[in-house]
Amino acid sequence: MKKRFSLDHLALLVLLAVLCVLPFTVTGYVLYVVNLLMVFVVLALGMHVVIGEAGQFALSHTAFYGIGIYTAGLINTAWHPPFVVSILAGGLLSAVLGYVIGFLALRMRDIYLALATFAFGEAMQWVFLNWESVTNGSNGMRMQPAQLFGLTLTNDLQAYPFVIAIAALMLWVTVWLSRSQFGSALRAVRESDVAAMAMGINARAMKQAAFVISAAFAGIAGGMYTLFISFIHPESLGFQTTILILTMVVVGGIGSVRGAVAGAIAFGIISELLRQALSIQEILYGAILLGFMMFKPRGLFAGSKKRAAKAPAAHVRQGGAA
Repeated sequence: MKKRFSLDHLALLVLLAVLCVLPFTVTGYVLYVVNLLMVFVVLALGMHVVIGEAGQFALSHTAFYGIGIYTAGLINTAWHPPFVVSILAGGLLSAVLGYVIGFLALRMRDIYLALATFAFGEAMQWVFLNWESVTNGSNGMRMQPAQLFGLTLTNDLQAYPFVIAIAALMLWVTVWLSRSQFGSALRAVRESDVAAMAMGINARAMKQAAFVISAAFAGIAGGMYTLFISFIHPESLGFQTTILILTMVVVGGIGSVRGAVAGAIAFGIISELLRQALSIQEILYGAILLGFMMFKPRGLFAGSKKRAAKAPAAHVRQGGAA
């Protein structure tokens, strides 16, 4: 166990060192890609919370991501507040809508939950495409540069340290949640609703909380995106993006924080390399997702079954969770 943690810490230190050196050694395009990868990391962490920790197969992540983008973009255009305000507003609105959708959708299970959340995602893309007075519809929306106490972020280099800082904060929050009694309760619910309720856990409340937290992560990721992007089109907020994020989590390892991060970085790079071949992207992601679900459903970085099974027992020893 100690060896595994030391390797994780070493990998994190190496990653931090690389991120610190990058601004002084690479071009603006590379910084754009790294910024985009950090957005994918936060998106994957959000999906990890609802699927990996709580075991709820929700497909509405891209909808909340779009809500975060448009909310932050519209607030920034109208009032030019510090970008922290617009990002938090996007995360808050996504969380509120996540609570409402979760309250309705979590009455369902398995494939019915997936279909219900998929329908919400498709409905939100229709809103993004047709609410022209707000989103400018199919013409897309031009973003104003983000502001921070008089500083205007006009390029990827200026946005870079803030994007990295937000991604690091969201990673810390995810790890903290995973190691807390709340995370143990989520995993207990994931393994068995009945067993969790027998331990005094409110299974429905746990699922609802996971859905809200996941939606907030997606909204914050959308706000991060507005720090370095100048234009958004609703076509980029479709089901293909949901499949991309799902592939990151599944291939990285369902229930693994480091798996979500590794999957986000790997498939974020692949998606950028295949930017001009959208049809190939769809085939590739579908084939990879199908292959892993059939032959390696736990992904590349998931913990052992023995370790995963300890979560409910650990929760009992700690006295349960509210």
